[in-house]
Amino acid sequence: MAMDSPHSWNKPGKVYDGPDAILARVAAFRARTLPKPEWDHFAHLTIGHHYVATYGAEEALERLRNDISRYNEACGVPNSDTRGYHETITAFYVRSIARYLAQVPASMPLLDQVHGLLNDALGSKAIAFDFWSKERLLSTEARRAWLAPDLKPIDALEAWVREAA
Repeated sequence: MAMDSPHSWNKPGKVYDGPDAILARVAAFRARTLPKPEWDHFAHLTIGHHYVATYGAEEALERLRNDISRYNEACGVPNSDTRGYHETITAFYVRSIARYLAQVPASMPLLDQVHGLLNDALGSKAIAFDFWSKERLLSTEARRAWLAPDLKPIDALEAWVREAA
């Protein structure tokens, strides 16, 4: 059973004061100086948005694998079987962010794009649990490598987006 429905995600509202705040968070992440308490879900989405918008989904995922792992190490978080980088979650959100970006005009200002993502169903912290059981998604196997969903096929993301709209 899914932990969340497309109609009950938590919306964060306005997270950033302007585009400079977004770019500063990206820069701090890349420099591995972002304070660990600030590496929350919204920061993950913000960084993911930047990478997907800048590099495209495939290259973004390659870069995120490396950069998230290096950031974790800089913060003293081991990339292990139970902590740190999570391949399935990262790959899923890269796909979700790419889907979101395909829906918005390229001319939309950065601040509006990022706030739109953070307030969109695709940016929900619980969306993955509509596709994976908790046990499967939080497994060592899913952390190490892409593990296909067990509740809904990933191709159902399109229908999920339509239902959530």
